[in-house]
Amino acid sequence: MKIAACSKTYGKRTVLRCGELTLEPGEVCAVVGPNGSGKSTYAKLIAGVLEPDRAGRLVEEAVTIRYMPQKSYPFRMSVEKNILLSGDDRERARELMEKLRLTALVRQRAGSLSGGEAAKMALARVLMQRCDLLILDEPTAAMDMESAIAAEQLIQNYRQENGCAVLLVTHDLSQARRMAGNALFFYGGELCEAGSAETVLFHPEREETRQFLEYYGGFAKR
Repeated sequence: MKIAACSKTYGKRTVLRCGELTLEPGEVCAVVGPNGSGKSTYAKLIAGVLEPDRAGRLVEEAVTIRYMPQKSYPFRMSVEKNILLSGDDRERARELMEKLRLTALVRQRAGSLSGGEAAKMALARVLMQRCDLLILDEPTAAMDMESAIAAEQLIQNYRQENGCAVLLVTHDLSQARRMAGNALFFYGGELCEAGSAETVLFHPEREETRQFLEYYGGFAKR
């Protein structure tokens, strides 16, 4: 699918500028870069949460999108009811809760969950229905390692079963390497690198990319 070129400006400050990109069905594309580089803004623009400078959807109307924001809202109801907001398939909801180890919390009020538990609930909610494009913004950042690995496997299973493309915003460079075939590196609101994850993470073209990856993740060493 084609993702149109876009930009986002607040007043006189341009926080994001990105050219046209293509995502293939079944592809996992990681979006990496330092804080404030435009990663989450890019995800929100594609998801339709933010309006780009040039109004209109960045993908075709026929493309169905499921989006998990970096901070997901827990509604004032039980964990199970929160998940069922995305569909009434209780069997699917129970399956997701079991795989994410939420079964014991099924009746608990969502507002009382820890950050990691809330993130697992939000992930289950977004995986309730099929889509063409799954956008995940730091889906495992609040989870412990065991939960994060289980969540990664669940995301990969969902992708394989549905044939959807996945846009994964992550600060975890090891996660990007584990999960993604391709990667985008944003810096200062600009898309600086795009290509295979192996190339972007270990053989970047630009010096700022190399310095960031080497300093924060031990990647791209000379």
